[in-house]
Amino acid sequence: MTGSDAAAHAIDTSRPHPARVYDWWLGGKDNYPVDEELARRILAVDGTVVRGAHANRRFMQRAVRTAAEAGIRQFLDIGTGIPTEPNLHQVAQEVAPESKVVYADHDPIVLRHAQALLHSTPEGATNYVHADVRDPDTILRLAAETLDFSQPIALSLVALTHYLGDDVYGLLDRYVAELAPGSFVILSQVTPDLSPEAIAKAAEQFRRSGTPFFPRSLAEFSRFFEGLELLGPGVIPVSGWRPGPEDVAAQAEGIVPVYSGVARKV
Repeated sequence: MTGSDAAAHAIDTSRPHPARVYDWWLGGKDNYPVDEELARRILAVDGTVVRGAHANRRFMQRAVRTAAEAGIRQFLDIGTGIPTEPNLHQVAQEVAPESKVVYADHDPIVLRHAQALLHSTPEGATNYVHADVRDPDTILRLAAETLDFSQPIALSLVALTHYLGDDVYGLLDRYVAELAPGSFVILSQVTPDLSPEAIAKAAEQFRRSGTPFFPRSLAEFSRFFEGLELLGPGVIPVSGWRPGPEDVAAQAEGIVPVYSGVARKV
């Protein structure tokens, strides 16, 4: 495992954490009363969040499978969150057992569960970096102990950018600049476009809890892909990105105000 010893990273249960709130929406058990309280408050004002969390996980799985089937054998997942099977490395290594995966997150509870992430295939590798997305130098340096940045990598920031402010564009550019041509970028982001009133109320609940939250419009989300080659069907609500039968069925339940996209560095 890469990163500091778990004892050095005490879990703060006095404030909610986005990864643990997300875990509650997914039906997980790795959250605390403060996380459940915020999750329930947001659910009360935005009834889409539970199906959105599940739709987002399925998008990650489809996007990773797409990258692996296109020949990508290295994956860097930033803001990985609390393990929920199938994890990214399980999807990638199902397609290509030799795939190498590095997870990065700064939440101590993810560090506590990192050992569960490390069950790689014998042919591949899985590692974990305990660092914040806002510290690209540390993440890139430690990820390079497992990944070869001279070869294509799939970089994923799934359901992460809406927690990052205006500097997010420069931050993403910093990561993309290190990627070799042929690399993939996998992103999803909450938007106010499809459910403005509910998203405004949800954002206010996040901010009251001390968590910055930045829903973005179609134009703002599309800006992340400038200079990259978007894969079809382009930028689209998360349930509609190359949907499987489960996604088609879920779309009938109502909208999910989350945009998604996958692009290739040329």
